[in-house]
Parts: sequence; C-alpha cells; structure tokens
Amino acid sequence: MKYIINQNQCGFLIKDGIFIKTLYCGKYWYPGMLGYQVVIEKMEGSVGFGTLPAEVLLQDQTFADKVLQIKIPEGHIGILRLNGVVQQVLTEPVYLYWNNWNRYDYELLDMREPKMKAEITKSYLAHIPLKYYKKIEIKTGETGVLYFDNLMVGELAAGTYFYWTYAKDVVCQVIDLRARSIEINGQEILTADRIGIRVNLLCTYRVTQVKRMLETIKNQEAQIYACVQLVVREYIGKYRLDEILEQKEEISGFICTQLKEVQDDYCIEFMTVGIKDIILPGEIREIMNTVLIAERKAQANVITRREEVASTRSLLNTAKLMDENKTLYKLKELECLERICMQVGNINVAGSGALLEQLRELMGGFA
Repeated sequence: MKYIINQNQCGFLIKDGIFIKTLYCGKYWYPGMLGYQVVIEKMEGSVGFGTLPAEVLLQDQTFADKVLQIKIPEGHIGILRLNGVVQQVLTEPVYLYWNNWNRYDYELLDMREPKMKAEITKSYLAHIPLKYYKKIEIKTGETGVLYFDNLMVGELAAGTYFYWTYAKDVVCQVIDLRARSIEINGQEILTADRIGIRVNLLCTYRVTQVKRMLETIKNQEAQIYACVQLVVREYIGKYRLDEILEQKEEISGFICTQLKEVQDDYCIEFMTVGIKDIILPGEIREIMNTVLIAERKAQANVITRREEVASTRSLLNTAKLMDENKTLYKLKELECLERICMQVGNINVAGSGALLEQLRELMGGFA
C-alpha cells in the first residue's frame, strides 16, 4: 500500500501491532497483507498517537529529537508555554509535544506547600482552575486569621493572597477592625423611686485582640449586649427619676467608665456609650406635662407682672416730669391731639371762643 507523508507530517510504522519506527516526508510502500500499517498525523501541538505508550515511541531517537516530553510529579502542576506565551495547565502524568516547528517549554509549580510563591503571576492564575488554589482578599480596616487544617497559623493584613489547597485545607476568617455600633433598645428599668422607665442606648466599640477573641469568645456581640445591659440596670436603678433626667450626660459618662473596666474581657475597646432616649410610662408623662405647663404659666405670669410694674413705673416717672415742667405738659397735649387727629377724618367745632380753647376742652373730655 502506498503512503505519502507531507513535510509537516510524520507516520508511525506498525507491524502486527508492534511499533517499528517513525517515518517522515516522502513516499512509502508497505503491504497491508503482511501486517503493516502507517498512522499519519501532523507534527503540531501534542502528539496525537496514543495507542502506544510514550516510552515505546521515545525509543526511536529521531522521534525523541523532535518532541518535548513533560512529566508532572505528584503534588505539582505544569504551565505549558508556546513561544514564551502561557497556553494551558498540565495535570496529567506525561505529555508529548511536537517541538519541531513551534517551540514549547514548561514550568513545574509545587503545590505541596500551601503558600503560593510570588513568581506565580496573574497570567498563570488565569489558566489554573480554582479547584487547585484559594484566593483570599482582605480589605482596608480588616484582618484575616489564617487556618491550615483548622490550625491557626497567623494573621493577614490588607491585601490579596493565594494558597494551594492540595496538601492542606485552607480557611481564612476575616475580622472587621473598624468601629461598629450596637443598640440597646427598650431596657425596662425600675428607678430608686419605683418608677418603671425604658432606656435606649447606643454603644460603639472596636476589636483589639483578634487571636484571643477567636480562641476564648463565642457570639461576641451577644455577650457585649448582655454586659451593657447589666451595667446600665445596675447603675440607673440607684437614681430617682428626676436625677436621671437631670444627669443624663453624667450617667452616660459613668456607664462608659464602667464598661472600659471590663472591655479586656471581651477583647474590645469601648469608644462611646450614650443614652439615646428615656421613655416614661403614660401616666408619668401626663403628670410631667401638667407640671411643665404649670411652670410655664407661672413663668409667664411673673413676666407679665414684671412688665406691668415696669410700665406703671414709667407712667409715674412721666407724670412727675410733666408736673414739674409745664412746657413738657403742653408738648404731651399736642402729642395726644396729633394722635386723635390721625384717627378721625373731620372735627366739627360748635359754639364761640377760640379754636384752641375748644380743642383743650375736647381733650379734657377724653381725659
């Protein structure tokens, strides 16, 4: 049987299922009746003839000189490059690539150590499946606690990290170090004078001891909530209602001081503690509103009386001045006359006598 092999091809000569040699460009005659067979393929990319093991094919030295053999050890993956450009990830034990027209090379990446080397670039990661590694991102204001097989190994600052997951199970717990707030709403407290009130508080805090917190505290926020509750109940219950209303700021400061004394137990730092609202029972509100209205009315009456006294004193002083100074008295008469004239359109004067005398009599009538 006649076989024609082009310049970019090769042929694998097989007789009775046994590999004989590799054939390159040219014409060949091999009788099929004698058990000969020639398998032809292009010398590009990976070697496609997979009927025989690579070790058998590599016994032909001319074939071995034209291919690149790649062996991937246990715990490694390979990065295949074509003419210096990353092409794909290699995970099988053995690969054969034609290294005749294009130049192939590769790099082995060791996955036995979890921490990925800095030499592994983004171009590599773009081809590596996510099942082989884990990406960890820590934002500004956060810290990451790293675990290998549930064993804490260290903390991670803000940044992006990559870890192989071949040898160990990699887990990272991200902790927010920024200030956070917690609201304590509707705390029903009995004051020293036996009045039930409800108090709303707002606390801000931040985590300061990350490792110790993870080792010793579970449900941290719930425990902080309970701690603030107990401190508020213990302190506010010592005061009467009017003292609480008058000293709200001082009480907030004292509660903050009390909480700072126990903050290390919760691996945090209390930053601010403040009373938002004090809610009184309905009947107490009505009583206080009544008292407030009475106080305001009393204040208004005092102001009214004070103004009346001042007005009377001013009139008395004016009267004394006019009594002592006749010219001032006449000016006051003219001022009164002017005001009267501004309020009426026409004045009819009847009878005899001077006009001024009649107007004086008219003014005397108004007095």
